[in-house]
Amino acid sequence: MTTDVTSAATEVTFGTEPTDTHRSHRPRADAVRNRERILVAARDVFVEDGPQAPLDEIAKRAGIGNATLYRHFADRQSLLQAVLLFIMRRTADHAETASVENIDAFAALRQFMHHAVDERIGAVCGLLLEKGEQMSVELSSQCSRVETTGESLLDRARTNGQIRNDVGLEDLIVSMSQLSRPLPGVEFLDKDVHRRLDLLLDGLRVPTPASIAAAGEEPAMARTKHMS
Repeated sequence: MTTDVTSAATEVTFGTEPTDTHRSHRPRADAVRNRERILVAARDVFVEDGPQAPLDEIAKRAGIGNATLYRHFADRQSLLQAVLLFIMRRTADHAETASVENIDAFAALRQFMHHAVDERIGAVCGLLLEKGEQMSVELSSQCSRVETTGESLLDRARTNGQIRNDVGLEDLIVSMSQLSRPLPGVEFLDKDVHRRLDLLLDGLRVPTPASIAAAGEEPAMARTKHMS
């Protein structure tokens, strides 16, 4: 009889169905998706309405219930920190990818800045730093990644004579912040932000003989069309 009990216990412990104790603690796929939806929604709402924006609005924008939001983030402070870390990590990843994918230094810088604008990096960081948020060690590490890679991209473009020598990374970050903050009463469209970013970058770019020739041809073509 003792042997049967021991055998049964062994089956429970080592059977094909794992117990809760032995299951992996990795988050479920739907939990991971919900967390990212919350962070993206929070990023956009904080940019539009400030860091004191209602958490209910963030849950609504993410398409989830309030209970789901609070399961992931116990309070506003933890959500603010998570949004900053989320943005900085993704921006650092984009910067490193742009550096690898582009031989042309200016193209790499342009790609990085467009991704950074998509992440609303300048607007969100500006808003939350204004609020006096303290950076965690992990957040500080991700900020350093963005700064190091961004400086490297900018330095490559300067070395190649593609961008003005007096342009610094801080100039670009501040410009992105101003571009990605909605103005009161003005419709905010992503396509307009990217168009204005291209105008900014083209204005900072050192002219080449080809670009000068192209710029001269456009007014001439416009005059010809007008006269005809």
